Amino acid sequence: MFFTVSQANAALPEVAKKFEMAIAKKNSVAKAQAEMEAAVADSLERYMAAKRQLNTAVTQFYAAVETLEETGVAVKSIEQGLLDFPAKMFDNEVWLCWKYGEDSVAFWHEKDSGFTARKPLAVDAESLV
Repeated sequence: MFFTVSQANAALPEVAKKFEMAIAKKNSVAKAQAEMEAAVADSLERYMAAKRQLNTAVTQFYAAVETLEETGVAVKSIEQGLLDFPAKMFDNEVWLCWKYGEDSVAFWHEKDSGFTARKPLAVDAESLV
């Protein structure tokens, strides 16, 4: 599946909402891990309960990432808030690049490069397949 710029921007509200869910699940993992680490000094029973919570949180995080990627985007970095939409520009496969907090998809980069190599979109939105 390839996105045009228009299609990527139309999908952005749903994608952003699912990305926010993935961030929330990642934060739950960090909290559960901290609770597990604190439980080690307390009791094995508390540790095992915290470990189960961590396992559940990790499973929910990966499920949230999978749900996000089912929209057709590639998660490049949860921590940095980077998502890419596969696209074609003049028959070349590229990534439309979006960073969490940006209002729209307005950048792209080659498929073998990353965020630091992104460039502003300077082509008509419909020239992308």
